[in-house]
Amino acid sequence: MLTKRIIPCLDIKNGRTVKGVNFVDLRDAGDPVELAEIYAKTGADELVFLDISATEEGRRTMADLVLRVAEKVNIPFTVGGGISSVADVDILLQNGADKVSINSSAVKNPQLINDLVAKFGSQCIVVAIDAKEVDGEWIVHLVGGKVPTELNLFDWAKEVEARGAGEILFTSMNHDGTKNGFANEALAKLSTELNIPIIASGGAGTIAHFTDAFTKGKADAALAASVFHFKEIAIKELKEELHSKDIPVRL
Repeated sequence: MLTKRIIPCLDIKNGRTVKGVNFVDLRDAGDPVELAEIYAKTGADELVFLDISATEEGRRTMADLVLRVAEKVNIPFTVGGGISSVADVDILLQNGADKVSINSSAVKNPQLINDLVAKFGSQCIVVAIDAKEVDGEWIVHLVGGKVPTELNLFDWAKEVEARGAGEILFTSMNHDGTKNGFANEALAKLSTELNIPIIASGGAGTIAHFTDAFTKGKADAALAASVFHFKEIAIKELKEELHSKDIPVRL
């Protein structure tokens, strides 16, 4: 059985790690490279870096940050934000990223998924989906959750898989930063209907929430930010608890 992954997420704005609630009210959480080093040494399986203002501000993800992180950490890491072309991905992977995450650009140009997969392989391509439950339907949102689309989460996720993406990073905007638990019903539906790994994001507040994401939500990985950045949950302790519940993790 594949081990379940624990993934700290570092949202980057102006070169600093930030964290908010429901995608707003950001506060500083530290230097991203320093945090990355700590997480790599304390048991994180992977890292995700998201330049949360790149798409909004119309500029590329910081390739120099990728270089600095690659020099310091020995675990896989994914970079996202403002990626809209094969050339963007080429730079990031050459600088040391293991995977890239695309979101708004994939919705605006779905062929980009196919093009990236053809060039770099499915294993490198993560499609991030930010969705909000509105009147019982999960609606995909863009530009850091600011712009609603007409896309349904599950329909879009199936298309993403069909186009060759290797993983989906699903963030529930309803749950993001609330620390009330992950969107387990939606996660379970995604995990049941798709064959590629699903990363759960949005809502981690306690160790029990991670347990629920893996058991009730059937997620392959769970991503969190503030509970790790502000030392509310230690990754070692989290993994030991998951292991005690017979959830396969790398200790």
